[in-house]
Amino acid sequence: MSVILGIDPGSRLTGYGVIQKHGRKFHYLGSGCIRATGTSAKPLSLAEKLRLIHDSVSELITQFSPTEFAIEQVFMAKNPDSALKLGQARGAAIVAAARAGLPVAEYSARQIKQAVVGNGGAEKEQVQHMVVALLNLQKTPQADAADALAVALCHAQSAESMLKMSGAARKTVRGRLR
Repeated sequence: MSVILGIDPGSRLTGYGVIQKHGRKFHYLGSGCIRATGTSAKPLSLAEKLRLIHDSVSELITQFSPTEFAIEQVFMAKNPDSALKLGQARGAAIVAAARAGLPVAEYSARQIKQAVVGNGGAEKEQVQHMVVALLNLQKTPQADAADALAVALCHAQSAESMLKMSGAARKTVRGRLR
């Protein structure tokens, strides 16, 4: 049994999703968003946003005691400034996981969509639909939270695939089945 914390990073909204994997079954433990926006009267500086993301992920780790941590990789955005801020938000979350001694796994958006929907080019709505179906949820989580749950599901399925491949590799000698 493992508990996986999935993160969909963002400099304003960072989604999180926590699932438990027991055998081939997945159980929803929690999800939501870390809002690093401040107020209209006093917006947060980038440094304050990063501290908030780090501290919030640390609190989630304390609350849920995950055994694994998965996060979406940075994609190349049209705006380099946005890509840099996204990378920094990812870094803040990764540092929280590393400080807690969690192994960190990273997945591209395409890998996540492929694992959850079966199509690497799937739309956000398709990902949300499959997250609801796979976790047997009563309602659809907010988009960033659903994306984070998809990251956790991708990791759970990737780990299972790796175990299957290692088992098959142990059964062969020089390419032949034992």
